[in-house]
Amino acid sequence: MASGIGLTTPLFHPFLFLFQVLQWLADKIFSPTPPGPSTHLTRPKIAIIGTGITGVTAAAHCIGHGFDVIIFEAGDKHGVGGIWSKVNNTSALQIHSLMYRFHPSVKWNGGYPDRQQIISQVRQLWKRYGLDTRTKFNTRVNEVYPDEKGRWIINNTSNGRFEGVIAAVGTCGDPKMIRIEGMDKFKKPICHSSNLSGVEAKNKSMIIVGGGASAVEALEYASQEGASKIYILSRSDKWIIPRNWVVDMLFSLNIWGQETALSVIPEKLLRTFFYRDLEEIAPAGKGLFVDTPMVNSDVMDKLRSGEAEWIRCDIERFTDTGVLVNKRDRGVPKGGPGRHIMIEGDIVVMATGYKRPSLDFLPKECFNEPYGPPNWYLQTFPPQHPSISAINCTYLSAIGTVGNWHIGIYTRILLMFLVDPLTRPSTFWMERWIDMTKVLKATAPTGAFDFFTYLELLWWFFFCIAINPFRWKWAFFVFFGLGFALPRQLVIAEDQVRNGVGTQRSDQGSRDIGASF
Repeated sequence: MASGIGLTTPLFHPFLFLFQVLQWLADKIFSPTPPGPSTHLTRPKIAIIGTGITGVTAAAHCIGHGFDVIIFEAGDKHGVGGIWSKVNNTSALQIHSLMYRFHPSVKWNGGYPDRQQIISQVRQLWKRYGLDTRTKFNTRVNEVYPDEKGRWIINNTSNGRFEGVIAAVGTCGDPKMIRIEGMDKFKKPICHSSNLSGVEAKNKSMIIVGGGASAVEALEYASQEGASKIYILSRSDKWIIPRNWVVDMLFSLNIWGQETALSVIPEKLLRTFFYRDLEEIAPAGKGLFVDTPMVNSDVMDKLRSGEAEWIRCDIERFTDTGVLVNKRDRGVPKGGPGRHIMIEGDIVVMATGYKRPSLDFLPKECFNEPYGPPNWYLQTFPPQHPSISAINCTYLSAIGTVGNWHIGIYTRILLMFLVDPLTRPSTFWMERWIDMTKVLKATAPTGAFDFFTYLELLWWFFFCIAINPFRWKWAFFVFFGLGFALPRQLVIAEDQVRNGVGTQRSDQGSRDIGASF
């Protein structure tokens, strides 16, 4: 696995040193101070659902700024870390760790940390902010509903009452294992891509069903284990981009967040300088800014060497020795005409992804059309309830920095809404923002919230603060988490919340004071 910065090459040691200095400075400047064991947290109480990276990070931001939290986790303590607690030991970041600093206190040892280091950082963060004493394990959230004062109840009143809710269940739940005709006839192992640790692949041929990020991860595992041949059976074409943080960051700076006339430039550059002789597997008629690309450079080397073979096809059925597929030419859509060929192998890996966790526990009005997820305010706030934020749960596709500082920004926007009624948007204006965003992206090949870039996301945040003068005083707090930037009016607003004034159910109150976007 590439280190990204080069721990063994002296030439690159100065860059590693600079990387560590930047991480140290970010921690000192931007990390909120963890509360002491006897600290009395008097600000509104937040319920957080999920102990993945988003849940733990959001909880650390909340408690670091004096807001008490309770985290609800459906599984046991081994689930801390979310999807990273379930993947293979050989799994590692496909993007540079500069783009995966999910909290200012995170410290990476190199460019592409592996699963063990990621889990370690999440659990250190969890303990550093005392979240281990504020987590309820084996507590599946089935219902979130308001009491008579508008405070949120999680399942039942025995769990307490909360002014705000952060849903952090993510987009990857249990492994998705699809059934294909004839699977019971295949005489050799069939496993899911998330359960490869310990699978013996040396000198064996491996068939990988799927062409997404899970397939690339399985490809890397098979290569490391010394597989003799690797077949990737991909039903559709996805863009692959270099594993280079400069290139990846440049792609995320598309401020329009969609395909434009200028998109042909990076697409042409990718085909010419990255795909080169493998240009045939590049998507035909599908733009780069339409779907989440795969980030990997090694896959190209493995394809060129013959170690792996990428086959665009529809799977017909399994046989006792392999998989019968309908191989299609470039540009032929799924289910189109092709040529039947037999792919024989010793192991089949189902790289079919994960089931998306349900948000059904949220109030049913959060799903009223046409403002159901992902068509929410800033994509995470249901228009009926600005005191609920489903961070990283409704996202479909994007080019961005994945687990970067947006988690903190989303969390602090929620905190701002909770303690300062003058900043809280009404349902009417939240819906107008959604409508406006749809109009601005009306020409996009995807829906308004189906795909975005990181710069577009930052523009959403900027617009959210700039449009309402009552939010200006919160800008440094929202964007950078600087505690000294908390407005003086915070104490007044907290008293209002504790007295039941301007709680999350008070949409009429927001309209009365002229709340806008």
